[in-house]
Amino acid sequence: MKIGILSQNENLYSTRRLRQACEERGHEAVIINALRCYMNINSVQPSIHFEGSDLTGFDAIIPRIGSDITFYGCSVLRQFEMMDVFSVNQSIAISRSRDKLRSLQLLSRKGVGMPITGFASKPDDVPDLIKMVGGAPLVIKLLEGTQGIGVVLAETQKAAESVIEAFMGLKANIMVQEFIEEAGGADIRCFVIGDKVIAAMKRQAADGEFRSNLHRGGSATLIRISPEERKTAVAAAKAMGLSVAGVDLLRSKRGPLVMEVNSSPGLEGIESATGKDIAGLIVEYIEKHAAKKGRRRLPFQ
Repeated sequence: MKIGILSQNENLYSTRRLRQACEERGHEAVIINALRCYMNINSVQPSIHFEGSDLTGFDAIIPRIGSDITFYGCSVLRQFEMMDVFSVNQSIAISRSRDKLRSLQLLSRKGVGMPITGFASKPDDVPDLIKMVGGAPLVIKLLEGTQGIGVVLAETQKAAESVIEAFMGLKANIMVQEFIEEAGGADIRCFVIGDKVIAAMKRQAADGEFRSNLHRGGSATLIRISPEERKTAVAAAKAMGLSVAGVDLLRSKRGPLVMEVNSSPGLEGIESATGKDIAGLIVEYIEKHAAKKGRRRLPFQ
């Protein structure tokens, strides 16, 4: 098969591993920078051009779309879908997962456990917004933030009010969430492919830090998860419509809570912690599903 990897940087660990996995399994892998693509949108033969040539003959696409290019990246992926190319994750599912508020509303609608979350534009009563999520300490998040950037832990009522008012003064979109103290600065990254959790790791925040992101100095170790945690992770991925996802869970007194669903989860941390060939499992998923799903016109959304 000819498999396109939609990535801005061919030197990233995840991109290199996916290309390696494709080639090891006898497939042709082509790395495509979405920002350098341009599209011919018509009702007869839609196409994508890259450096003066048509991008044709692809059997499948693995989207690795950075959060900073979600709009254009999903537009390019949607064009591939119009050309009947199978995508590991569809553009509409990626768009859902990248909208933090929408993703939480979808999880809520499906009854998936998550931290109590508040959202407002210009609340007349900030103390009531804080009370709604259980009071301080609480977590304040920028909707556009990634990798732990724009996430603040407010330990007192006064600090929470000051941070919320400051963000709103900057016209930033924020949400407030209850702080799950019993999680102890740790979360669980579950890697979902299809309807299974194929790997899981515990991410522990560094000393003095509450964010467990590996980019912020967190550490990753292999962990055994419970059947309830597996069920929650798969349900969260399905709520977004994602076939490949990284689902971040918190262990709480009331069971597993979904913190985030990532449509382009990094491979380095999970492969290092578990020793599993995650990239190879993604390509194996393509082999099983591209032939029967790829050559059909998807509903356009």
